[in-house]
Amino acid sequence: MASYAALLHQPPASLSSPPTSSRAASCRLRPPPLLQRRTLPSSARARISPRCAYAGAGGSASAGAGDSPATALRRVLETPGAHQAPACYDALSARLVERAGFRACFTSGFSISAARLGLPDVGLISYGEMIDQGRLITEAVSIPVIGDADNGYGNCMNVKRTVKGFINAGFAGIILEDQVSPKACGHTQGRKVVSREEAILHIKAAVDARKESGSDIVIVARTDSRQALSLDEALWRARAFADAGADVLFIDALASREEMKAFCAISPGVPKMANMLEGGGKTPILSPLELEEIGYKIVAYPLSLIGVSMRAMEDALVAIKGGRIPPPGSLPSFEEIKDTLGFNHYYEEEKRYVATPAQSSYGSGFYDYTSEASSSGDAKSSTEKSQEPIIDILPQLYDLGSTGARGPSSGMWARTLRLKITGRDGVQKIDARIPAGFLEGMTKVIPGLAGANIMERLRNAPVDSDNPQNGQILLDFEDGMGDRIQVFIA
Repeated sequence: MASYAALLHQPPASLSSPPTSSRAASCRLRPPPLLQRRTLPSSARARISPRCAYAGAGGSASAGAGDSPATALRRVLETPGAHQAPACYDALSARLVERAGFRACFTSGFSISAARLGLPDVGLISYGEMIDQGRLITEAVSIPVIGDADNGYGNCMNVKRTVKGFINAGFAGIILEDQVSPKACGHTQGRKVVSREEAILHIKAAVDARKESGSDIVIVARTDSRQALSLDEALWRARAFADAGADVLFIDALASREEMKAFCAISPGVPKMANMLEGGGKTPILSPLELEEIGYKIVAYPLSLIGVSMRAMEDALVAIKGGRIPPPGSLPSFEEIKDTLGFNHYYEEEKRYVATPAQSSYGSGFYDYTSEASSSGDAKSSTEKSQEPIIDILPQLYDLGSTGARGPSSGMWARTLRLKITGRDGVQKIDARIPAGFLEGMTKVIPGLAGANIMERLRNAPVDSDNPQNGQILLDFEDGMGDRIQVFIA
């Protein structure tokens, strides 16, 4: 193997140059691609994942108004420093990352497989499950999210579908690796990688999918060939990925500070990603300042959140099993939990949409329109109120004077019935006399009657329709809203 000093200045002599080597050479002279802003159609710029209005309460949004997630991420990467981005695994953990003040975050396939399936990261989780989890995450926060897409879930055509799916799910960036299927965690045993040609074609397919989508999603090209093959091979592939159009380069499981320096020395115009796998991975754990000095631009922390969550849950379960609850130091108060989840912001926003109590809408027209007048003054009032708009939305569905349309029930349908509706809280909402034929129309107007086939119930009521008795109850049931519906013969 060539010495580390030589690796800092030139490609290994033992390996051929990447395809289109002239382009690779020019790559070292070009400005950082993140500074070369792509001009997107207005429809693409507007394709922003919907954010819950109260989800980010208290958080630090990085995206400007109208910015796509990818634009927000590129803005972060253009600013000085090595940017820390903890890895989340669900909407809550993503929201906590944002609340803590981080400007971006990753999704961790390792952690999502653990949290969603309770299974190891060995290629068992599917594209659909990752997209579903990712969409919940991107909708919960306003900071850009870089999604772990494993190896693209198949060949180049699968990679293209994966990239388009991640774009539609609201991701700002996508990580694609060169492992064979089934893939494995980069710091565990058994890793194998696809051929050089196939690995490069996967990145080209991702770039094509981005162009076809009119998107600017950030493509992070990852190689696992350091542990599967050699450092020399990993450096060669990283250069080739840059030449194929990758925006950020990532060699997983580098084993020393010297290897990390060798990596950051190649393709100097392309940002590098570091993976600080906590708790005993192969890569040295360095501070953000040290990583910046080496040449890294963005830093992932894949296991911190899932790891401490597992330990905290284990400790809480031990306490509960022992007849106790977790101590205050490890358990936030209920008010703190509600604040984190956005309850208070939700309540404030909810006040903007307070509706008139249900009984007001129930009682405004039906009783006034149908009640029988007891005096000349009442008759005048009733005549005036009969002109209210509510009359128009209770259609007379058939001629009440017709006796042939209703068969043996014609006597019933020609009568006036009494409709009484009492709410779950005991408050009377309606007590009105109405023509029998209007009942069917009312089922289309009163929400609580929707789905309650009141006409069929009335037809089946046990009553002599030709000789009905006043005050006899025909129906008595609860509707879909829990209100009590009663129909009497008036």
